[in-house]
Amino acid sequence: MTNYKKYICALLLAIVASFAMGQTNGSNSSYSRFGLGTLNDQSQGFNKAMGGIGQGLRAGNCVNMTNPASYSAIDSLTFLFDVGMNVSMGNMKSGASRINVTNCSLDYVNMGFRIAKGMGLSAGFIPFSTIGYNFSHESKVANDYTTTQAITTDNTYYGDGGLHQMYIGVGWNPFSKLSIGVNAGYIWGTYNHQLTQAFYEGTSSSKSYSGLNSTHDAQIKTYKIDIGLQYPIHLTKEDLLTIGVTAGIGHKIKNDATLTRYTSTGDSVQVVAKNAFDLPYTYGFGATWKHGSNLLVGADYKYEQWSKCRIPEMSTASGSLTYTPQTGYYMNRSKIAVGAQYIKNPLGSYINRIQWRMGANFSTPYLIVNNQDGPREYGISLGAALPISNKINHGTMVNVSLQWMQRSPSVSNMITENYFTLSLGATFNESWFMKFKIK
Repeated sequence: MTNYKKYICALLLAIVASFAMGQTNGSNSSYSRFGLGTLNDQSQGFNKAMGGIGQGLRAGNCVNMTNPASYSAIDSLTFLFDVGMNVSMGNMKSGASRINVTNCSLDYVNMGFRIAKGMGLSAGFIPFSTIGYNFSHESKVANDYTTTQAITTDNTYYGDGGLHQMYIGVGWNPFSKLSIGVNAGYIWGTYNHQLTQAFYEGTSSSKSYSGLNSTHDAQIKTYKIDIGLQYPIHLTKEDLLTIGVTAGIGHKIKNDATLTRYTSTGDSVQVVAKNAFDLPYTYGFGATWKHGSNLLVGADYKYEQWSKCRIPEMSTASGSLTYTPQTGYYMNRSKIAVGAQYIKNPLGSYINRIQWRMGANFSTPYLIVNNQDGPREYGISLGAALPISNKINHGTMVNVSLQWMQRSPSVSNMITENYFTLSLGATFNESWFMKFKIK
């Protein structure tokens, strides 16, 4: 098969996978009701089990979209294709109330290859955020003046959607050590939240009537630009330290959001918030230390400047309904990740070529929920990369990881969420560009 045909086949496979990704949101979190939803960790099969580190990761046998400068290290003889999925089992609890949830979703798909000496290219799809929840809350309002029965309101909250990211990136090694890279992305998705109110006297089977129902809708389409640098330092013959930095460009999203409110008589009022959303500026720093071909240890730090971003909020001040983008509903987010990988002998037997991985991460919240800090996130992960062949020179791997993650609220009356996620991915490493000589 000629090279251009291989490119076309890989591109078609990526497009099909992206459509499948666009049909899944993979969330049951009540916290996805706020902001742009729950944020995806942007990790892939090879680094999920290492806590999601990637700033200083640099290898020729994987596609590391965390830092686009790493594309310049892609092996010149191979074409890389990476795809992964998640199966997640979660438990949510608040006080004595508990609920179990299960999600299954396509996680990511990307590819990478060398396009010139010292220059690599990558393209792919990955979720940016997810919105998916459905819950209700009852509360007593008052007692009926005539019947003295309690009047109760039942509020049902429903949301779906989320944002997906498609990107293409280039990494270039213009000097002997320094590599630079850029990812140019396109973000698209839906923002849908619904509130349905019902009032009743006595029990829920008694006479009831609708309250003031509302929907929040938006179609979001915007760009995303991330740049990165990597610089390897040889400490000794066996020890290599690679430093990486990244930055993402924040900007105003020029899409409107619409609020529709329905009264008990069936009337509706619609108001629009112009240019209702923002993406934050982001900054990342990390380093990996590699000892020979056996051990790799890394750490990352990422800072996201969400506090200056806006979200559409409604107000009924002075009896007039307004819907405007406002700050004050986000806070700046920090994330720390550490991870390690060990392989006994990359040229040994099958068992000795398995790559064992472990990692952990911690994130501060980016949401403000009911005037309180949103949930912190803690994660621990374990996993392995399994060769699919006994042949030493066959680079295709199956990546398996098990992750535990907890969203821990800042106050006791919020919801605590625990998730166990099994991630399965495959990195296809094929020698498409090898030239053979016949003597």
